[in-house]
Amino acid sequence: MKAIVNGRVKTMAGPEYEKGTVLFENGKICAVGAAEEITVPADAEVIDAGGRLVMPGFVDAHSHLGLWDEIIGFRGSDGNEITDPVTPQLRAIDSIYPLDPPFKLACQGGVTTVVTGPGSANVIGGQFAAIKTSGVSVDEMLVKFPVAMKCAFGENPKVCYNERKQTPTTRMGIAAVMRETLLMTKDYLARKEAAACDPSKAPAFNMKYEAMIPVVKGELPLKVHAHRCDDILTAIRIAKEFGLKLTLDHCTEGHLIAKQVKESGFDALIGPSYGEKSKPELKNKGFETAAALYEAGVKIAIITDSPVLPQEGLPMFAAMAMQAGLPREEALKAISINAAEITGIDEFVGSLETGKDADIVIWEDDPFTLGARTNRVIIRGETVYTV
Repeated sequence: MKAIVNGRVKTMAGPEYEKGTVLFENGKICAVGAAEEITVPADAEVIDAGGRLVMPGFVDAHSHLGLWDEIIGFRGSDGNEITDPVTPQLRAIDSIYPLDPPFKLACQGGVTTVVTGPGSANVIGGQFAAIKTSGVSVDEMLVKFPVAMKCAFGENPKVCYNERKQTPTTRMGIAAVMRETLLMTKDYLARKEAAACDPSKAPAFNMKYEAMIPVVKGELPLKVHAHRCDDILTAIRIAKEFGLKLTLDHCTEGHLIAKQVKESGFDALIGPSYGEKSKPELKNKGFETAAALYEAGVKIAIITDSPVLPQEGLPMFAAMAMQAGLPREEALKAISINAAEITGIDEFVGSLETGKDADIVIWEDDPFTLGARTNRVIIRGETVYTV
């Protein structure tokens, strides 16, 4: 048993304790509460927070951490298979390199879980995973796999496949490729189900359609790369047409269609909102998107899209959204409990609650201040960083 005592405990699950205690054992939280309400066992390993802020580890709901090696260029660039616009059979866990230096920086920055996966070159890019940011084996770092199926609308597939002189080179082409894949998957699934009674009707095994079956059955959400408002609305249109689950990732022009996003019922993962407007579809990029969608009633998270923005900068980018009008508490939720709930991993992470993973950060400073430092970072009950 381990115990964090004498901390200002912010659980992100409602209660806050000016002087709180967190008990954890075997990688899981056993109890959280006011110091006077929790008895620390005599044989427990005690960590004195010294009055510092104690919070759950932050969660990035859209990252590519581990799929683009920071040092070696193409030889470590494993996030886009730009040979076929439809690659749902690709799995992030087969490309992640846990010893890439940004993992260590993420831990030191208080980011303990990331949802990471393929990039946006393809219309359908492959399967995302939720992982911890500390470890040497992706299998041991896994929180949940698969979490979502990546797909992309807009400039990225257009540019990549225009260079190859193949479909899709237009937004019409992207939508058509998506619809065709969904329809072919539904047909494949129907023939598989019919073969339960008549094996002669069984279709030839197709790895792509097998990977897409959970999507068409509504069991696995699409993770939709969409910046421009028309791309966001096309993704919504197709999802409604096929009865799919999805998240609207980036949602850069979401503030221009906040009413429509709210009416869609889908959640938004916003970012990266900092940095240069590196392509035309980012011309309306800004931190006001988060506040506008929150005010419209959309559940939001804030993302880095690492390595587009540094993984450890996640709390800083949430703070910048707060400066642009997002309430402080909502900015914190956007990188903790909201991010976990939207990506379907909230049974494990996102808040300090009994039964969840003991991913706990003790902060030296307010995490929303410039230069904020962590004092100690704990993942699954083990200290992975301390000053």
